[in-house]
Amino acid sequence: MKNLTANVIGATGLVGSYLVRLLLEDDRFGEVNIFTRRTTGIKHEKLNEYLVDFDKISSWAEKLQGDVLFSSLGTTRKKAGSIKKQFLVDYTYQYTVAEAAAQQKVSDYVLISSAGANAKSKIFYSKIKGELDDDVRKLDFEKTIILRPSILDGQRGEQRGFEQLSLKITRWLTRFVFKRYRPIHAQDVAKAMINSVFRKHDTPSYSIYTLDELFELASD
Repeated sequence: MKNLTANVIGATGLVGSYLVRLLLEDDRFGEVNIFTRRTTGIKHEKLNEYLVDFDKISSWAEKLQGDVLFSSLGTTRKKAGSIKKQFLVDYTYQYTVAEAAAQQKVSDYVLISSAGANAKSKIFYSKIKGELDDDVRKLDFEKTIILRPSILDGQRGEQRGFEQLSLKITRWLTRFVFKRYRPIHAQDVAKAMINSVFRKHDTPSYSIYTLDELFELASD
């Protein structure tokens, strides 16, 4: 399978930035379309960068063409400014883009979710991640793949002091207990996203990968 066309949202984020670079280096992908609010600054013969308004997805939905939509869009409540705005990014934008891609006959969908995602959870973040997982499953993709990493490790564009401290504590703690929540590097998640497209899945139309499976998938 060669010369696939990939579509990416969340290209400027921690996972997305690794994902775009890996896709551009991967000979199996002949074209990479990224949809972002600000430029990545990347210039490459395979890259088409579209600066878009996620509040007006219908105005650029026809540009979602090809074989795969990779969705790594996300934010935090602090960065978004409110629960309502976080929901807009983490659920509404991602679902609406996925819906548009399915309507444009993009065949495969790969979504970064989260460990503990559960639509019935009382934890807001886990709840919206679970709701999105459940709802995109109903869309008309040939293959829907959900990846559920834990805390993401990697160099972020912005400094997050408390998050870095939490990451250090989590690295130490999860060596002994709570291993299902041990950190995973963002580049490994990006590798797992790409490798998931080419793996033969137990359930062809819908697959979920938890943390242990992501480490394995990243090493394929």
